[in-house]
Amino acid sequence: MTDQRFGLSRHARLGPLRLDGGATLDVVEIAYETYGTLDAEAGNAVLICHALTGDQHVASPHPRTGKPGWWTRLVGEGKPIDPARHFVVCANVLGSCMGSSGPASTDPATGRAYAMAFPVITIRDMVRAQGLLVDHLGIRTLAAVVGGSMGGMQALSWPATFPDRVRAAVVIASTARHTAQNIAFHEVGRQAIMADPRWRGGDYPADEPPAAGLAVARMAAHITYLSEIGLTEKFGRKLQGREAKGFGFDADFQVESYLRHQGLSFVDRFDANSYLYITRAMDYFDLAEEHGGTLAAAFRPTAARFCLVSFDSDWLYPTVESRHIVHALNAAGCPASFVELSSPYGHDAFLLESPAMNRVVDGFLRGGA
Repeated sequence: MTDQRFGLSRHARLGPLRLDGGATLDVVEIAYETYGTLDAEAGNAVLICHALTGDQHVASPHPRTGKPGWWTRLVGEGKPIDPARHFVVCANVLGSCMGSSGPASTDPATGRAYAMAFPVITIRDMVRAQGLLVDHLGIRTLAAVVGGSMGGMQALSWPATFPDRVRAAVVIASTARHTAQNIAFHEVGRQAIMADPRWRGGDYPADEPPAAGLAVARMAAHITYLSEIGLTEKFGRKLQGREAKGFGFDADFQVESYLRHQGLSFVDRFDANSYLYITRAMDYFDLAEEHGGTLAAAFRPTAARFCLVSFDSDWLYPTVESRHIVHALNAAGCPASFVELSSPYGHDAFLLESPAMNRVVDGFLRGGA
């Protein structure tokens, strides 16, 4: 008989979950997917953690857009994370809007969407929710936790939160805490959403979301995922569908049209309140602060191996942030490897074709077999 816990489009009702902010969720819904087969010792599980606007569909078509899984370049047959060797788990994070508990889900106490009554969450809360899921799946120890960007924050938080439950962590294009600049860009996005009259204090109907504000938030954030050289190479100052400037405020330039498209397409698949909650969780993230103010203290209890990857054109989480983590790992006595890769694509490089990144991840994961 097939184990109903495993496969695509799975849901689990778990809990209770005590949150860093002091609230408790008695029931936690987790939407997730698994790929591959859990071995007899339950020792081949790899947890993949997604970024801010990602989801559990890491290697399967997205149900709303129909697009392929968001990390099929890294996950799949013959790839570094291969369901033929690994039991792959990817869960929608707490606070998101693709089936896991968040502001868009139903509050059992009222029968209505939580909206802004949902408690503020942290990255560590997301990790603890994943811990409940790992328990549910019968996994004591993860072979590896892998993530990029916000997923990398979770991958860092896992061995700090559950030091004896993960053997390896792969942290790509990430950071151990948000800087003032990171927080500032997120605040622009949040204010764009909350300034939209349709936001209504977060209590908007599902068919009338604050689409204009969310689109602007996405546009502002998307700029931080790119690089100046990448934008110049792709767009330069080329005009969009015209031979001369229009002397108006339509999208004269290709880059304007591109950003508008990114904003408009985003609102069809994401919830505005979830965007507020997840960006706040990212801004609150400071792994050193959680462990007495010293980053090395976060890693001293664990025996996990670490692999860090950064990209030279990533100005959102530049290489200096990865080096800071490596220094803390060295101080804690943790085995750590680190590489800076060259790419013109900025922060988004971790999601794009990167043979060098794949070789690094593949070698690291096989090295612990």
